[in-house]
Amino acid sequence: MLRIGAIFIAVCMVLIAISVGAVLFLALNLDPRTAAIIGLAVLVAMAIYNMMTTRLQDRRFLGDQIADLSRGTADLSRQMAEMSRRVAAAESRLEATVTRQRGAVDPMVAEIGELGGLVRQIAETVAAHETIFRDHGAMPPRAVAAPPPPEPAPEADTPLALSESDAVPGSRRFQGMSRDAIGELVAKAADSNRIDLYLQPIVTLPQRKVRFYEALSRLRTEQGDIIPAGDFIDIAESVGLMPKIDNMLVFRCVQVVRRLQLKSRDVGLFCNISASTLTDTIYFRQFLDFMEANRALANALVFEFTQEAYRAFGPLEYESLSALAERGFRFSMDHITDLRLEPKELADRSFRFLKVPAKLLLNRAASAKSDIHAEDLADLMARSGIDLIGERIENESMVVDLLDYDVRFGQGFLFSAPRPVRAEALHGGAGNAAASDKPASGNSLSDYLAANAPSF
Repeated sequence: MLRIGAIFIAVCMVLIAISVGAVLFLALNLDPRTAAIIGLAVLVAMAIYNMMTTRLQDRRFLGDQIADLSRGTADLSRQMAEMSRRVAAAESRLEATVTRQRGAVDPMVAEIGELGGLVRQIAETVAAHETIFRDHGAMPPRAVAAPPPPEPAPEADTPLALSESDAVPGSRRFQGMSRDAIGELVAKAADSNRIDLYLQPIVTLPQRKVRFYEALSRLRTEQGDIIPAGDFIDIAESVGLMPKIDNMLVFRCVQVVRRLQLKSRDVGLFCNISASTLTDTIYFRQFLDFMEANRALANALVFEFTQEAYRAFGPLEYESLSALAERGFRFSMDHITDLRLEPKELADRSFRFLKVPAKLLLNRAASAKSDIHAEDLADLMARSGIDLIGERIENESMVVDLLDYDVRFGQGFLFSAPRPVRAEALHGGAGNAAASDKPASGNSLSDYLAANAPSF
């Protein structure tokens, strides 16, 4: 629209200039050149006047816009100042509210901390009193309510384990016997099927719900004495009896796991295996075939090795571990004497559990000399998919301290002593009870299976 108006004014100025020139030429009889010059001068004068007029109008318009912008900026500044004042007032009110709430909560936090300290002192005092009375041969009634006992094995009508009173107490061990005589006694016990299976629960902390069992072997002498594995394993290793003992133990563990799986698939079993079993070519091939046939139990059966045995592993042992891991079985390490561990290496070799004695975890002097601080061990292992189990827990104060270390599982005499497995759990009924007393005809797994066929 402005462009059309400018064109119209220019045309009008040209017409006026031509008209002035024509009037001068026709009316005043001026020569054409003079009339044209005067007309052109008139045209230039009108153009200059129009340009100056337009410039003045633009300046007034721009001045009005600048004035409007200044007024808007001033208004915005006032609004920002008001907003800042309101924000400052809100922050003051919020800070006052937080201060009041903190003043109300701080006493509660202090009281909770004091209660926690009192609870720990009570637990330590009770544990000390128990130790004193145990040393003097008497146990008074507890002043503090006893913790809930661990859940029984998942078998309502026929429990898997006998009560502690059913176990034969005491043992004369191998007093006054030579190493050869001990080896012969162990061999006779293995041939007579007197290597018994015991179970000890592994519970969750702090709920104390049974999550696993550990299978432990006990030698039963002809006189009825019960000898723990720690007293005869080394001798059995030296005379080459461990493949046969592991033979019986693994077979019974599979039967127990099957029995457990009938009631609950959340309960697993730890089965101890010696390093010599992994290097016995003939036995391990049959052992691997047996595990292949029972790979459906891989999630519930965990094979356990000692830290000393693992550190002595060579290529043959690692190859055997890999073969078991390929079939879905997992491993655990126990009898740990120091915390010089490599979580990633253990995880890569399918170790999913680590059993550390509670006293080692709580021994700050021993932890300071290790590569890993005990407080960080559970978290460090969890990053590699390894669960930490505190074992050999003997009193309540240990449980309280282990909870501070984020230990998820516990095992020890505080929860339950190892208990012998009933014959029904291994053979499915009385009809097969006689098979448990029948000696194996050889050292191989096939011989043992032939003598003890499962009833499942």
